Amino acid sequence: MKVKASPGARSWIVAGVRHELLTRALPALRHDMVAPLSVVRMGLMLLKHRSAAEKVDEAAWERQIASISEQIDALADGVRSLRDWELAVSDDGTTRSALVARCASLMRAAFELNGIRLQVDEALSPGAADEARLPEGASLRYLVLGALGYLHDSTEDLSALHIAADGPEGLRFTATRGGKEPLSNDPVPPMAGALRAPRKLAIDAIALQALADGLGYTVVIEGDTVHLSLRQPA
Repeated sequence: MKVKASPGARSWIVAGVRHELLTRALPALRHDMVAPLSVVRMGLMLLKHRSAAEKVDEAAWERQIASISEQIDALADGVRSLRDWELAVSDDGTTRSALVARCASLMRAAFELNGIRLQVDEALSPGAADEARLPEGASLRYLVLGALGYLHDSTEDLSALHIAADGPEGLRFTATRGGKEPLSNDPVPPMAGALRAPRKLAIDAIALQALADGLGYTVVIEGDTVHLSLRQPA
């Protein structure tokens, strides 16, 4: 019996693309939560050591407890940030600069490990008090990661990815080919292709377009450049 594709097949495609993008961001998210745990563990060991001393330094205890409290707050923030990936959860949106800064922080280490520079235009530096907030921060985060993933997976001999403003409420992503150089003096060569997904899981043009259509945004692909509108069409 031949089974026809269901009307909801496109929704499953979009869900699959989002899952792949979240999987790529997970190492950075995991690091954000593991790092405070390591500090807390070390802090507890120091408190245990100091508790065994004949003379207790109350000031040192207070400083250590304050440090542990800060790390627990950071860990709680990391756990709460997982909500930001749920499309069904309403959020208060984001600014364009904050969106770019967050997505760049999630992918920078993975890209640079492979000798790919991730460059953000100075005009997108966070801090503008009058910067407009954009609704649906979760959707926009997936879109930005999707654009980065598409250029990464589809560009041969990729050496750099550049993110710049494209009009008042858009972003332009540009890939640079050739001239790849190690970003450090580490004798260990970059893990070429370590981040690149298997071909069946690569973010290609069809996957990126399906993601944008499913979330209700406009994306335009022109060679090694992706234009992304951060406002849904009226």
